[in-house]
Amino acid sequence: MPPRDCRFDHLSWPAATAAMQQPGATVVWPFGACEQHGPQLPLATDALFAERILDAVLLGLDPLLPIWRLPVQAIGFSPEHASFPGTLSLPADLLIALVDRVGEQLADQGVRRLVLFNAHGGQIALLQVAARQLRVRCPQMAVLPCFLWSGVDGLSGLISEAELEQGLHAAEAETSLMLRLAPELVGPERPVDGLPPAAPGDWSLEGAAPCAWLARDLSASGVIGDSRSASVELGGRLEERLVEHWLRQFKALLASDWPPLNAASTGVSGS
Repeated sequence: MPPRDCRFDHLSWPAATAAMQQPGATVVWPFGACEQHGPQLPLATDALFAERILDAVLLGLDPLLPIWRLPVQAIGFSPEHASFPGTLSLPADLLIALVDRVGEQLADQGVRRLVLFNAHGGQIALLQVAARQLRVRCPQMAVLPCFLWSGVDGLSGLISEAELEQGLHAAEAETSLMLRLAPELVGPERPVDGLPPAAPGDWSLEGAAPCAWLARDLSASGVIGDSRSASVELGGRLEERLVEHWLRQFKALLASDWPPLNAASTGVSGS
């Protein structure tokens, strides 16, 4: 069977009606950002990753499964990069309201699950807040915020421990993945920049006790980490790990009734 078009916005309204009433109907909303990614990567890096990896995952699923995707949300919450030209950032309350309004309409149409498929680390917590708020307003629909790079097995075998900890932005991993997915968008520079001094105790840029860092505090180039070892070969291995992980995750989700919805929600068509 040939792969089907999973774009929600490519459906006609009768087709959308039928799709959203299928048991377990699931919609995935990819989120990226329009923000600086050093001198070598495009502003659309996160949006491109979210869209390309998700599309590869959807192609790997059974075409009869009830899953569709929305157009990518290409401008997100990026105030930490605002001092670099090209960065566009929505206010936090506007992005939360956007998720709330679109999610409410999907819930009203019978969608059982909405997955927020995010590739921008700077809005992980914000989308978690938006998801919780939407779930309170629409208890008949499960809302699942996730981050492209979280939980992916095998990354430590591909990237050094130092780069896993400190390569937070436009460094080896992101440059390599872009070399694989869209090499025509990658410039020749390979900066080493933004490497922080050792922090006391568990305090760090990200981790158990993170700080609200700004890119300008750390980096003149916009890169945080070491991009010198980036390669298309590494990018291919990262793409493989990402697609395998999310394919496994979506297969498990679509084969289940998880997450549970409360008793007041079970009367909704398609749940």
